[in-house]
Amino acid sequence: MPMAKQGFPEDFLWGASTAAHQVDGGTHNQWSEWERANAERLAAGAYTRLRVVAKKYMGWDITWDDIASAAAAPENYISGKGVAHYERYKEDFKILQQLNMNAFRFSIEWSRIEPEEGVWDKKELEHYRQYLAELKRLGIEPVVTLWHWTVPTWFAGKGGFERRRNLRYFNRFVAKVATEFGDGLRYVIPLNEPNVYAYTSYLIGQWPPERHNVVLGLRVYRNLVVAHRQAYKVLKEICPNIQVGIATALGDMQPAQPHNILSRLMTVTIAYMQNWWYLNRIRKQLDFLGVNYYMTSYITWRGTMHYPQGPKSDAGWYMEPQGIRRVLEAAWGRYRKPLIVTENGLADAADKHRQWWLEQTLEALQLARAHGVDVRGYLHWSLLDNFEWSFGWWPKFGLVAVDRTTMKRTTRPSARWFAKQIKLLR
Repeated sequence: MPMAKQGFPEDFLWGASTAAHQVDGGTHNQWSEWERANAERLAAGAYTRLRVVAKKYMGWDITWDDIASAAAAPENYISGKGVAHYERYKEDFKILQQLNMNAFRFSIEWSRIEPEEGVWDKKELEHYRQYLAELKRLGIEPVVTLWHWTVPTWFAGKGGFERRRNLRYFNRFVAKVATEFGDGLRYVIPLNEPNVYAYTSYLIGQWPPERHNVVLGLRVYRNLVVAHRQAYKVLKEICPNIQVGIATALGDMQPAQPHNILSRLMTVTIAYMQNWWYLNRIRKQLDFLGVNYYMTSYITWRGTMHYPQGPKSDAGWYMEPQGIRRVLEAAWGRYRKPLIVTENGLADAADKHRQWWLEQTLEALQLARAHGVDVRGYLHWSLLDNFEWSFGWWPKFGLVAVDRTTMKRTTRPSARWFAKQIKLLR
């Protein structure tokens, strides 16, 4: 049945998200170098990493037989030509329009803009100028991310975000984007998921630079706080009307044993460290809060993850889409900042669960707004099947499937259903 229109204003942002390294193809940054150096190792250790370690530490229950052939292949871990979004962006924007979307989140790849220290690539600047102009021509609001985990190799060589003094280079990049494109931008997100990056790259060491160092991880996390604050100031000085936000991963944390005080205390502690520690330190430098929601986690008194029996995505993540309402209400209660769902979705190659996920999510958004939460947009992850970092190519998050041999785009049935709902709700 069609969903009720109640609860969504006419200017609500309906759209999808991507990131340059995950879809563009042809990127050269610290991550692409890491892929080439480690593809064979990642393939050889895939079963242990994805099945054994993920189950033990994260509670993810991946069905190995469904992904074995892809996950055990070295080429799975090379972003390579991506899905050719860099060349085919006009085609992809037309798909956005066909899906009745009025917003699109993407990242500007720093390594394209400044491939060498202090050298600005005029051709790449012009590419992004045309890219933004095409979105505007189609009436699609750009939501721009400036750092989605990739950096130029020269910046990584200086120590990247491990060193506070390196923030001047990031600020210079932020200023360049604001100067070149700021007049046409309304929403800018300097940093994507600093909490996930610090944890995965420096605490558990699964992403470049693969450091297992708690002290260094906390230093990077703190430096990313300062990076956001400084980027906010730079953007506001150049373009005062730009709305500056953050895209942060917020999990719905629930105690696995609700009547056990230790389980409740552990849940509060983990929720604070993952969800609120960073945001508490940048709350004065936020015009809006971007929420990336993927799962509800149930925390035992030991601090381990436990999940109920229920549907799981291809990535083995327990699916509880309604948990987004609790996350939005908690974020609104703490910060009273306008909220935009900047990522939300699931790995679902067969498209078995995505419509149900979207149905549940839209209902949750309606309930959150009915409870007074100022939610202003929903951007689904992802528009296209994309490169999922250390997972590689096998997880399929796209509303649109992509054949990477021909680069043919095929809109999934769930996306067509979603487009109908957007038309009803707008």
